[in-house]
Amino acid sequence: MGKWNDTDVPLAYLITFRTYGTWLPGDERGSIDRFHNFYRGPRIPANTILENQHRKKLKSEPVILDSHQRRLVGDAIREVCAYRRWHLFAINVRTNHAHVVVSAAAKSEKILNDFKAYSTRLLRQNNTWPYGHSPWVNKGSKRNLWSEEHIANASDYVVNGQGDDLPDFL
Repeated sequence: MGKWNDTDVPLAYLITFRTYGTWLPGDERGSIDRFHNFYRGPRIPANTILENQHRKKLKSEPVILDSHQRRLVGDAIREVCAYRRWHLFAINVRTNHAHVVVSAAAKSEKILNDFKAYSTRLLRQNNTWPYGHSPWVNKGSKRNLWSEEHIANASDYVVNGQGDDLPDFL
């Protein structure tokens, strides 16, 4: 195992955020709510009634990013990292989520919010997001990475653990 970071500040973060409407409460994969939101805790079991109730409340269709949109999101994440002088270790923007390994002198919530805000702005500037609401779910995952080994493992997962490369869907 790699040496543990002795401070109370992580060396980096694994940030993950999903697109709007693509994993609703009641989904067969399980879901999380305020009562089911702790490390390795149980998820809400599949429930088609609950999922359909949430589907009816959507402001738009679920967001599936095409290749152009994925490139824009990647560009936005790189832009915010350059602007804020955050170190980007790894990035992988998929059709319904994005993973980023980043080291930053900022709280993980700010990093997540900046990634989503910059991405939304760039999507709108390129006329690929016409709606008034965000293309992202309200929250996201922010995992602390405490050692160089954690960073290497998370980066490998982001780059190599997401399945095959996506084709261009233009």
